[in-house]
Amino acid sequence: MLRRLIPSAYRPVLANRVFRRLLLGFAVSYLGDGMSFVAVAWLAIELAPQATAGLWVGAAVAAYTLPGVIGALVFGRRLRRVLARRLLVADNVVRGVFLGAVPLAWLAGLLTPPLYIVLLAVSSLLHAWGNAGKYTLLAELLPDEQRLAANTLVGSLEFAAMIAGPAIAGVLVTYFSSALVLGLDALTYVFLAALVVRTRLPESGHVSPVDQAAARGGLALLWSYPELLGLLTLTWLFNLLYGPVEVALPLHVTDDLHAPGTLLGLYWTLFGVGAVLGALAVGTLRQLPLWPVMIAIVIGWGLTLLPFGLGAPTAVTVACFTLGGAIYGPFVALSVTLMQTKSPPQHLAAMLAARGAALLTASPLGTALGGPLTTALGPRATLGGSGLATVALGAVAGVLLLARRRDR
Repeated sequence: MLRRLIPSAYRPVLANRVFRRLLLGFAVSYLGDGMSFVAVAWLAIELAPQATAGLWVGAAVAAYTLPGVIGALVFGRRLRRVLARRLLVADNVVRGVFLGAVPLAWLAGLLTPPLYIVLLAVSSLLHAWGNAGKYTLLAELLPDEQRLAANTLVGSLEFAAMIAGPAIAGVLVTYFSSALVLGLDALTYVFLAALVVRTRLPESGHVSPVDQAAARGGLALLWSYPELLGLLTLTWLFNLLYGPVEVALPLHVTDDLHAPGTLLGLYWTLFGVGAVLGALAVGTLRQLPLWPVMIAIVIGWGLTLLPFGLGAPTAVTVACFTLGGAIYGPFVALSVTLMQTKSPPQHLAAMLAARGAALLTASPLGTALGGPLTTALGPRATLGGSGLATVALGAVAGVLLLARRRDR
């Protein structure tokens, strides 16, 4: 009975015992990520002097993500030949150890804002490589025809955790401490690392020392594959144009609508629900034309932001943002599947790490640009302008895709 409720595209993937174990580990780890979405900023507010709280919050959020770019570049020569499972374990061990040090330092009365920033920064150094190891491992574990369904399930768990995690963290930081929430986040990483170590996994992704091409950096390898370089460019610009939404939407709620924070929570909750449903729906489809679908997603997401700029009623913008989540949700799974399909297996981890490092800069840069844009144009115009620019990006990508296929 339960088997019949599962769409046929997911049944072969979920029948794989190893994948099911990994999926459990990813689910627990993603829940920790969702909790840290609230706890990282909240603890910075608790530790920092009131006059400089904004600066310390910005530094904490940046320290939790951006050092992954440095790690991808600095450790590239050492790690690009490492097995995918070891990359995943190393990232989770580093995350677990240094995030676990946060509540210990807090309990000892030693946690200061500078020490907190350092611990967050070190914890994220290997994150680009950890993500690369995760998706390389999935590519090694499953045949080509099952990868989209697997990537979709993993991506859907991440979106679902962004719904449940902040809600749980909100309760915990209210009645306990945000430092202890980060301790729970550390335990989720330790759980995933232990699960991967105890699971027999394929090792087909190992690169032979005589493979001289593997000594090249991931970005250099991407330059050798114009299609993948184009995919990275489209994804980076898509994330960049998404960044201002995270700044403008809260200000739209408070300044334009004069509404409480519950409305902002409603926007993001429904966005997450839409993303999960949209991703799972697309994952049931087989033999998708990946490029046309991804370009359609870019254009569709941009269109859902235009009503904000046009001053549409709140009910309309809430519905559009929910639809936007359903459109946006499948993009990550589709783009990763295309990378797994088109990359040479021996270079996949390095190329995914380069992709991850590049994308770590896109959304933060877009968020940083969102502040001045919102100040100059206002929240409504910033949201509408982000949508219009995103539609233009999708249109240009569509024209280039048609031109490339005509040349072929």
